Amino acid sequence: MHSAFEAASRAHDSGDGGRAKQLSNEGHAHQARRDQLNDQAADWIFNANNRDKGPGEIDLHGLYVQEAIERTERAVQSAQGQGLQELRIITGKGIHSNQHIAKIKPAIENLMVKYNLEAHLDPHNTGVLVVNLVGGQGARSRDLGWVDRADRESADGECVIM
Repeated sequence: MHSAFEAASRAHDSGDGGRAKQLSNEGHAHQARRDQLNDQAADWIFNANNRDKGPGEIDLHGLYVQEAIERTERAVQSAQGQGLQELRIITGKGIHSNQHIAKIKPAIENLMVKYNLEAHLDPHNTGVLVVNLVGGQGARSRDLGWVDRADRESADGECVIM
């Protein structure tokens, strides 16, 4: 893919527009194939990790952030469609992430805020996010760090700017 795009750029710079277009199309075909293979790999990883999970639990280990978000959205919709009251999302603690900084957990926490779903960390395993799928008191996110602080700090009616 990269070679085709680089060659297309060189062909364009040398004035060979036809060859540049051909190489650019080749690069885009390689890019589409790469994306297709990445999706297949993510599906394989997700399915392997969730083979033994029940309908109310998903494991996001091994996925990139965007892949985890997409599969979480599908899982939430599916669980709500099944009438489940909660979904346990295994995000991990970030132990295997670069510099041991969690990437998936904060992204999924933000997703729950975006969809106005109440969520909290499992008190026995902070690598698991428990999502209330049926709403509740305002269906707001709790125990997710800054959201909790913002709610407490704005209790006196003042606006909190983050």
